[in-house]
Amino acid sequence: MTENVESILSEECGLSKERLTVVGVSGGPDSLCLMETLRQAGYPIMVGYFDHKLRPESASDARMVEKTAARLMLPCVIAGADVRAHADEKKISIEESARNLRYRFLFDLARRHKAQAVAVGHTADDQVETVLMHFLRGSGISGLKGMSYRSIIKTFDSDIPVVRPLLDTWREDTVLFCAVNGIRPLYDSTNDSLNFQRNRIRHLLIPALETYNPNFRGTILRMSHTLKGDFAFVMETLEQAWGESVISANDEIVTFDLLRLTSFKPGLQRNLIRHAMQILHPGMDIGYLTLKRAEEFIKSSAPILRLDLKAGMRMIREAGHVYVCAPHAQLPFDRWPQMPDERSISFAPGEQVMIAGGWRATCEHWRLPALAKEQAEANEDPFQVWLDAAALPQKFELRSRRQGDVFFPLGMDGHSQKLSNFFANEKLPQRARDRWPLLCAGEEIVWIPGFRPAHRHRLKEETADALYFSLARPSPQYSSDENPQP
Repeated sequence: MTENVESILSEECGLSKERLTVVGVSGGPDSLCLMETLRQAGYPIMVGYFDHKLRPESASDARMVEKTAARLMLPCVIAGADVRAHADEKKISIEESARNLRYRFLFDLARRHKAQAVAVGHTADDQVETVLMHFLRGSGISGLKGMSYRSIIKTFDSDIPVVRPLLDTWREDTVLFCAVNGIRPLYDSTNDSLNFQRNRIRHLLIPALETYNPNFRGTILRMSHTLKGDFAFVMETLEQAWGESVISANDEIVTFDLLRLTSFKPGLQRNLIRHAMQILHPGMDIGYLTLKRAEEFIKSSAPILRLDLKAGMRMIREAGHVYVCAPHAQLPFDRWPQMPDERSISFAPGEQVMIAGGWRATCEHWRLPALAKEQAEANEDPFQVWLDAAALPQKFELRSRRQGDVFFPLGMDGHSQKLSNFFANEKLPQRARDRWPLLCAGEEIVWIPGFRPAHRHRLKEETADALYFSLARPSPQYSSDENPQP
């Protein structure tokens, strides 16, 4: 076993004998086997023991781990917390509370001592139990492949990995290893409690399934190995689709291009949404039904614009985009020009002014009407316009909408329309309307940037003098979103 684990330590876990590794030791045979294997292989290690305070004997167990580490001349740090009280406070299960506090302690220890990794004693039995837990929750391939030898858990640290060198070692082998090496494991009574799902799977479900297949555990372990290879292929496809469809992503919002997203097969759409949700809530187990609802929401033509996902996360469909949002995230306004407040901003030809989010408005005189007409006909940017200067003043203002605003859009032969109706017809998102910039000459709206100019100020055959207006999008320094890769 030791030779096999040593190969796993260097090749799969990527550990170096030149740097410290923090080992989480509970006192059971699995973690003591891992500790002694690393020590015998020449890896510098530090023992970390976390007292969950769930059992009366937990304090004496801490002292026993400390004595074992001292006998082997290994540094040891002991810490603890009331796991049950933390679970009640956070409204989470005892198991999740214990895991969160334990890993928080181990990663804090690793950071303080500049360790290369946190090593934990998960065995092949733990892998089988984990796969079954994911199966019962309806997980996809990412859950059924089980745990990896080396992984990053961003909830606890984005750089230091957790390594699991014993994933191919059965629990009975760790017991034998401890006996051969003169190490006496501790007995944890909570491992027998049927109050915990993992224990019910271990003591009830697996023995029942072994009556159908005596080698059931080995079968599940082989399946997890097979699915790891399949998952690697899926991730390559996912990474390519992510790069093609994700506009921006940070720890609050992932923004997809709706048209590109809908071009993918439903399975790929579900995986993209799953990955987006896991960026916002690392470690979350996301079931098929949640992803199926997301898939149906993406392809729906219904006017429903919001879908609640899980744990407060939501999806929003808006103007060619799909947002996957954390619970308290506010949708960005940087894709649109917005007035900074209710005040108007005056400017004249030859000037430029700044509005919110780095957008810049400019105005120029064009003395060559033929060139203006040529440019206007070829223009595809809705944030540029050429207007007939004949009936326009030398001073303009940008302002947001006001009660009772009307507009005479190009193409309606001089007929007016309520501005609110114009915005609704153009499907401008509701939240963008109140501060949308309007180019005005006095009280008259002469151009709505991003849409149309007023009909009477269009370029005509007889136009002798033209005015050019533009609203320029923010330069790159105004955008701070990153695009994490899957």
